Amino acid sequence: MTSVLIAEDQTMVRAGFRALIEAEPDLEVAGEAANGREAVELAVARRPDVVLMDIRMPEMDGLEATARIAAAPGMGGTRILILTTFELDEYVFGALRAGAAGFLLKGGDPADLLAAIRVVAGGDALLAPSVTRRLIEVYAAAPPASPVEVPGLDDLTAREREVLVLVAEGLTNAEIAERLVLSPLTAKTHVSRILTKLGARDRVQLVVIAHQGGLVESADHTHPKGTL
Repeated sequence: MTSVLIAEDQTMVRAGFRALIEAEPDLEVAGEAANGREAVELAVARRPDVVLMDIRMPEMDGLEATARIAAAPGMGGTRILILTTFELDEYVFGALRAGAAGFLLKGGDPADLLAAIRVVAGGDALLAPSVTRRLIEVYAAAPPASPVEVPGLDDLTAREREVLVLVAEGLTNAEIAERLVLSPLTAKTHVSRILTKLGARDRVQLVVIAHQGGLVESADHTHPKGTL
C-alpha cells in the first residue's frame, strides 16, 4: 500500500485529491496539510511514501517545504511530487534543486495524477512532458563551460559513463538497453549503481550532473520523454 500525504491550501482541491486517492485499492491518504509548515511536520511524523506538494501555500511555500523534507534525517524513502498550475522555469528548477522527484501540472487527467504517484513511489522520476523537454533543452543548449567537478564521477566505469550520457539524453532503461544491446535488467542495474556512486536521488539529478560534469555537450542528441 502506497501512502500519500496531500499538501494543498485549497480545501476543495484537497478533498478532490483525497477522494481520488482513496478510490484506488493500492493507495491510501496519510494525511492532509493546508500549508508548507504542516506538510513538513506531517511528513516527518508519518513518513509517507509520496507527498503531493502544491507550490504556492501560506506560511511556507512548497519549494521550502520540499527542501526541508528532503533534508530531514530518515526521509530518503519519501518521494515528493510537485503540483502546480505554473510551468515557469524558476519553479521547475527550484523544485528539482529542492529534492523533488516529480513535477506535474495541475488540470490534467486524474489518471495521469494517479500514474504519477505510482511512478515516483516506485523510485522513478517524473516530469510533465513539456517540463522534461525544457529541462533537457536548457542544459543541452547551454554554451560549453568548464566542467564542474562532480564527486563520484571519476568512480564510474566506462560503461556507466556511457549509460549516464544516455540517461541525460532522456532515454528510458528499455531504450538504453536497446541502444547498448543490453538486457533491460542490466541497464536498470547500471542506472542504480550510477545513482549510488553519484549520491543522486533520481534520474532527474543525473541529467543535471551529466551536463555539469561535461559529459553531454550538444543538444543534437536530446530525446525528451515524459518520464525520465
